[in-house]
Amino acid sequence: MRTERPVTNPLTAVRNLGILAHVDAGKTTVTERFLYLTGSTHKRGEVHDGTTVTDFDPQERDRGITIFAAAVSCAWDGHRVNLIDTPGHVDFADEVERSLRVLDGAIAVFDAVAGVEPQSESVWRQADRYGVPRIAFVNKLDRAGADLDTAVASIRERLHPAPLVVQLPIGTEDGFTGVVDLLRLRALVWADVDGPVAEVPVPEDLLAEARRRRRLLEEAVAELHPGALEEFCAESTLSAGTLSTALRDLTRTGDGVVVLCGSAYRNRGIEPLLDAVVAYLPSPLDVPPVRGTYDGGEQERAADPQVPLSALAFKVSAAGTGRLTYLRIYSGAIERGDTVWDPGTRRTERIGRILRVQADRHERLERAVAGDIVAVAGLKSVRAGSTLCAPDAPLVLEPPAVADPVVSVAVEARRSTDTDRLTSALARLAEEDPSLVVRTDAETGQTVLSGMGELHLEVAVEKIRLATGVEVDVGRPRVAYRETVVRGVSGFVFRHVKQDGGSGQFAHVVLDVEPLEGGDFAFRSAVVGGRVPQEYIRSVEAGCRDALTEGPVGGFPVTGLRVTLTDGATHVKDSSEQAFRTAGRLGLREALRACETVLLEPVAEVTVTVPEDAVGTVLGDLSARRGRVTGSTTRSGSALVTATVPLAELFGYATRLRSRTQGRGTFTARPTGYAPAPDGVAVAR
Repeated sequence: MRTERPVTNPLTAVRNLGILAHVDAGKTTVTERFLYLTGSTHKRGEVHDGTTVTDFDPQERDRGITIFAAAVSCAWDGHRVNLIDTPGHVDFADEVERSLRVLDGAIAVFDAVAGVEPQSESVWRQADRYGVPRIAFVNKLDRAGADLDTAVASIRERLHPAPLVVQLPIGTEDGFTGVVDLLRLRALVWADVDGPVAEVPVPEDLLAEARRRRRLLEEAVAELHPGALEEFCAESTLSAGTLSTALRDLTRTGDGVVVLCGSAYRNRGIEPLLDAVVAYLPSPLDVPPVRGTYDGGEQERAADPQVPLSALAFKVSAAGTGRLTYLRIYSGAIERGDTVWDPGTRRTERIGRILRVQADRHERLERAVAGDIVAVAGLKSVRAGSTLCAPDAPLVLEPPAVADPVVSVAVEARRSTDTDRLTSALARLAEEDPSLVVRTDAETGQTVLSGMGELHLEVAVEKIRLATGVEVDVGRPRVAYRETVVRGVSGFVFRHVKQDGGSGQFAHVVLDVEPLEGGDFAFRSAVVGGRVPQEYIRSVEAGCRDALTEGPVGGFPVTGLRVTLTDGATHVKDSSEQAFRTAGRLGLREALRACETVLLEPVAEVTVTVPEDAVGTVLGDLSARRGRVTGSTTRSGSALVTATVPLAELFGYATRLRSRTQGRGTFTARPTGYAPAPDGVAVAR
């Protein structure tokens, strides 16, 4: 283990990053090795033993997967590394989304056997949306069938970056012992799991291959980086310093992705990965100033402790120490006892304790500054996505996107005396996790909990049981159906007239309704001659939006349509904004009955991994579930089958798959949108 320089923690020496990957690619193990090698922990945590720092929740240890994003901090080579270990299961993609919103960089971890897996692709696209620079780590090179070149090819083909491989493995599978650093043409070897890294000359049998790959790296970098191209043309080669500078620039612009390799479980390749974090990923000063709005104006705030405060709350948790709000501070500073402003609720809040987070352990701080990721106690009403700012310098930052829930279950307390406790627990859950939605069904009176998948809801219900002791009965999951228009109507006339003494209501509207590709709802006005005043046009649009909550097929929300107001008429006394809003709502409902509409059901992309001898059984089962097979490949004795399957048909599929493959089959599902449901599909309301 290397000797650390004292951490002064200026902004240039801070790295805020996350670890992203498909479930079981080794994210948590990489995090644990970071903590161990930097001296933050004195024992290597193992997922299979339930001894990891970041997977501290009982459910995470029981299930062996990361469910909740966990923040940790460590020091390496004079730098402070704030790290968020994110979930890999698709049901918890919203945790990844909120984390990516506040990160400056990320490590994408890939399995050296499987390469890019479905959720790897999903989290990569999430990082693309936020412009988060990434480096890649191909993990598990000690596994049978592991191949760096195949994994890199899948990165190039499925994710479309320019992979810039900076290492060459020494040995294969069980014989993997180290890597060749292609920048400096040196070998890094690990004699045993707990042994330090040794720098040795490149083995003779790998020297020619190392030089060839170094040349390929130089050519790839020269193609992408103007400064490197200039030196390459003049010298026909690139120095290690030029390569390092160019790789840093390409990483931060997203034009290239540095690829490293190793085996986190065997503690091989972690030190170079930490060095790459420091060398290539940006500090808070290297990313553009945060942008926000207030009262219609746009502002920028630089990462400077001396400017007014701006911070984003990205996670709320009810810990044993009380309610904790996790903040990314973009500008300014906070101290214990400070008063801050939440422009969303228009309330002031008082900062209680400030904590440096180490998963479920905390270290008290007196002050946190721009670039820090900390937890704060004492905030009463701040939610995930809220902005905190200086009271005299208000600013609203863009919150992370929240996905619409796709699966619902009815929940009720087994004992009537626990109903109030269940209600409180559900409200707390929804506060902690914005992707969970709690509502009361108007028709049945049932409490309905909606989330991102079966496992998401199962974890939520189990969390209530563990935290409160309330036994909960859960109804069969229901999916979130939608309705859409496939053939519209033109010139649909609706007249709203109501006269019951005094001022009446009058509104006359003419609507065109048509399908809208690639969107939820669009409204426009084609009224000429001022026949409908502008303020009434806005009311018609509001009424149309009201009508979208229930469609004519099954009472589900309507999506994918465009409404055009083409004509209308007013009354000098009886027309009002309320009258035209009512006309918009009732008129669109009548128009939808005249349209041809269809039911939409959520579908998921399913990837099933099974032994080759079980492929026929799996294909038959997918067909019975109305699945459409889109591909099948064979890799290392296993078959990977991809299919598009209605989400409603996937309930209980995990148990069915295990029973049909003697426990050897696994699958992942990623919601991909909606598709028309065939006639006769039974729909539960």
